[in-house]
Amino acid sequence: MCGRYVMARAIGDLMAATGADAVHFEELTPDYNVAPTKDVPVLVEHYQDPKDPTTPWQRNLYLARWGLVPTWAKDLSFGQRTFNARSESVVDKPSFRSAVKTRRAAVPVDGYYEWLAPETKGERKQPYFVRPKDGSPIFFAGLYEWWKDPAAEDGAPWVLSTTILTGPSPHPGDQPEILNDLSALHDRLPLPMSRDMTDQWLGAGEVTKDEAAQLVDAVVAQAYDTATEWEMYPVDPAVGSVRNNGPELIEPFDPTGGQATLV
Repeated sequence: MCGRYVMARAIGDLMAATGADAVHFEELTPDYNVAPTKDVPVLVEHYQDPKDPTTPWQRNLYLARWGLVPTWAKDLSFGQRTFNARSESVVDKPSFRSAVKTRRAAVPVDGYYEWLAPETKGERKQPYFVRPKDGSPIFFAGLYEWWKDPAAEDGAPWVLSTTILTGPSPHPGDQPEILNDLSALHDRLPLPMSRDMTDQWLGAGEVTKDEAAQLVDAVVAQAYDTATEWEMYPVDPAVGSVRNNGPELIEPFDPTGGQATLV
């Protein structure tokens, strides 16, 4: 799964990394402990004027609430349980089945945290930070929705929200070693996309249920290859509290008190 991640790029750097044509927010504060319900950057493609199909197709960056809220939800709290979407059921589950056909997104992150269960009962889980070795962003397959707040008065009644797709983790013994390490870290993997897959995922337009299932299958099929370019290493357990937020959270940490090394 993906429950915490890092996005610490400036807007200009994020535009360059994503190839966005337009940005629909003015500020982006570096966040080293992104948790569900926070506002996060998402990359989507649509007509320059979404209501006019004669305008050019372009790539856009928005801020979206992490935790997808479908149009029929009664309130925003619905998104607290939909920050991840399982690839195996996304085309059928009511929360996601409409968005996967028409509103697909890429969620750019610098890396994400996952907690390794201890071998000895009673010991605490050890957090790890997972990131691309070359410093490039990860593009997670995602979905987005617009939800109208019935309680909103003056101002903006529409809320944009998003979710990240997950799939099965690699199998123990898979190579290269990073895949084997990911298999031990968690039984679910937030699904990364290559640049080509990102283009395909965002640019497919409105599709049928069967076509959506094929797109999801394509994302799953290439996810492990994309993850082979990652590295992971233990970080300070302080990341477990959302009150902690700073670049020190992604520094290598040795639980035994020795010198930390990258995996």
